[in-house]
Amino acid sequence: MQLPENRLNDMESRFEQIEARLAEPEVAARPDELRELGKEHAELREIVEMWRERRTVAGDLSEATAMLTEARGGERDYVQGEIASLKSRLEDLDARLSKEMTPKDANDDRDVIMEIRAGAGGDEAGLFAGDLVRMYGRYAENKRWKTEELSSNPTGVGGFKDVSVAVKGKGAYSRLKFEAGVHRVQRVPVTESSGRIHTSAVAVNVLPEAEEVDVDIDPNDLKIDVYRSSGPGGQSVNTTDSAVRIRHLPTGIEVACQDEKSQLQNRVKALRILRARLLQAKQEEQARELAAERRSQVRSADRSERIRTYNFHENRVSDHRIGYTVHRLSQILEGDLDDLIDALTAGLQGPE
Repeated sequence: MQLPENRLNDMESRFEQIEARLAEPEVAARPDELRELGKEHAELREIVEMWRERRTVAGDLSEATAMLTEARGGERDYVQGEIASLKSRLEDLDARLSKEMTPKDANDDRDVIMEIRAGAGGDEAGLFAGDLVRMYGRYAENKRWKTEELSSNPTGVGGFKDVSVAVKGKGAYSRLKFEAGVHRVQRVPVTESSGRIHTSAVAVNVLPEAEEVDVDIDPNDLKIDVYRSSGPGGQSVNTTDSAVRIRHLPTGIEVACQDEKSQLQNRVKALRILRARLLQAKQEEQARELAAERRSQVRSADRSERIRTYNFHENRVSDHRIGYTVHRLSQILEGDLDDLIDALTAGLQGPE
């Protein structure tokens, strides 16, 4: 890919303008402008630094190539080694810049709400839903992202009927968006005395978290019910009407939260999930209207699409969308997902 030099130069100029503006004293008294400039500065910094390094390396390579014509003996060998090293660095920088300059999903920089629901398989599906919650939690820890459980419906055997978790961190959506779909597990349940392998399924949905400005919710479109929590909890969880169910009347989307003792806290969490679901619905509708052949979130959110199988007997994980198979299931369940996600990004991230 030919690097868009004019665009990169424009980005560098804009970066320098922002730095100059941030150095002006009056900006500190304008929090909104300071926040917007700081965000743009952070988005441009990595690309600009790579572009500047590439320019330096290209200059060094040109100088070394000119020196080679006059070098003799051991000096010539040294210069040739330097040229090889500089060419390698230049290729690496070009590849990284090309990747950074490739058009991205508009949601890639958003935080995420992951919804994980047990499907076919009874208690075993619920246990595997818990395994996936822990897997994504450990992956988030590795990435130094923050996680927050928004709602959960636990089973009596240590699993989940369903659970919603917020994941906050740079690139969270870009790394997790291809996890949406049906995850199938094949293993011998702990309750199986005859040693037969069972197949269960868990559905994962990955929602870009919406800001209030992304989705305008009319309070008149909401039907809000409060009720007594049915799950295990502290002294007041089961004795007050703290659980909240919100139904968005125009779409029929319904969200319930009961994890917090405070009705207000449950309402806030439910609205976060509702807003994310409404954003997803809005974006799916736009995709349908444009007849876009998307191979990303919209497609992989289809619950009927089995995307991955975890086979415990063979220590195998297979992603059916890209024909990717590895025999290191235990490491993947410990959150070692980068190789798999890199393969998915390369195999599924393409032009719309």
